[in-house]
Amino acid sequence: MFKFLHTADLHLDSPLVGLIRYPGAPVEQLRNATRQALENLVDFAITEQVAFVLIAGDLYDGDWKDYHTGLFFVSQMLKLREAGVKVFIVAGNHDSASNLTKRLRMPENVKMFSDKKPETEILQDLGVAIHGQSYRSRVVTEDLSANYPQRLSGLFNIGLLHTSLDGRPGHEPYSPCSLDALISKGYDYWALGHVHKRELINEKPLILFPGNIQGRYIRETGPKGCTLVTVQDGRVLFADHKNLDVLRWSLCEVDSSGADSCHSIVNHVLSTLEGELARCDDLPLAVRIRIHGPCRAHGEISRDIDKWTNEIRAAANDLSGGKIWVEKILFQTQAIADLNEMLARDDAFGSLLRGIQDLSTNEELLSKIATEFRDLYYKLPPEVREGDDAIDLAAPKTFSCAIEEVKQLLITRLLFRAGEAQ
Repeated sequence: MFKFLHTADLHLDSPLVGLIRYPGAPVEQLRNATRQALENLVDFAITEQVAFVLIAGDLYDGDWKDYHTGLFFVSQMLKLREAGVKVFIVAGNHDSASNLTKRLRMPENVKMFSDKKPETEILQDLGVAIHGQSYRSRVVTEDLSANYPQRLSGLFNIGLLHTSLDGRPGHEPYSPCSLDALISKGYDYWALGHVHKRELINEKPLILFPGNIQGRYIRETGPKGCTLVTVQDGRVLFADHKNLDVLRWSLCEVDSSGADSCHSIVNHVLSTLEGELARCDDLPLAVRIRIHGPCRAHGEISRDIDKWTNEIRAAANDLSGGKIWVEKILFQTQAIADLNEMLARDDAFGSLLRGIQDLSTNEELLSKIATEFRDLYYKLPPEVREGDDAIDLAAPKTFSCAIEEVKQLLITRLLFRAGEAQ
């Protein structure tokens, strides 16, 4: 019997683009999180006495400013060498973008697979064959696995591959391949990387993405870590997820429907955050809060969003003793109103509202608007066009959302003037 770790997408020293824009952001804590998660992985590998570690691509996050990132990785590999643990790596799309990566010398316990063609490493003492190929460039559109050899008889065969498989939302379609094609190789285990959410693709043979080891922004919520695989008599006994993250991201949905005051909404938020704290394995939390639903408090919130944003931040800080950082609060509440009645009004407001309503459902017109704004989009600074909060002026959905916000603003103003806003 032997054990190995399967990990991927370390993204050491990820630059955390745009994070500095958020008030109170624990920038250094977030910036060091990927390093601490790797240290957790190395410590776990040594504690479990694994025979080897598989890294399925994206050690880094593109080119480094200097060698410090690479030297930190090497220092962790040296710890594994002292413990007698071998490491097998395929370079992913982010690794291939780094010139420094290609020049950094790795310890002798680390094997980086060739980017020219598939290679096979045989561990005779364990009866294991590991097949892999690295990316030669950042964009790889061909199926690298197609040239991987068929299984070697009498050995436990592992395929190490950085791939989008048959496509995953939010991930570039690099080295695409099919599940049937992977199974046809006859391997006992496929160690995949590139997709940042843990996903079991197939049970026999076992094919999975372990996810990344540390969430870096709001699209990477929930526990993050690696997979510990136990093999006996040529078959997988267990494949268990192990959390490695040191800070957790969470998207908190708060339904404000029926809330009659802003203080009631704050209480709903705190109740939701209490639940998140109970599930976070005692880790610090970075949360985004989305408050939605029709409520009487909509008018009061709309008139002073800054006030209620800071009220919620202060309450969250008090609740957690500083353990929660509220990254952003999205107020998507709506006024309690009869929209059909307002659309039927025979006055200027009704006419304006009908025009807005028609615009929001006219896909052809929305596409034309997006086309008009496309040139402006490419003139925007990179920090506005990239990342989780990017403004995509070329997408019709951007304008349909903006139109909905205008509609809600008009309804709120009308209700407030009529003395009905709360």
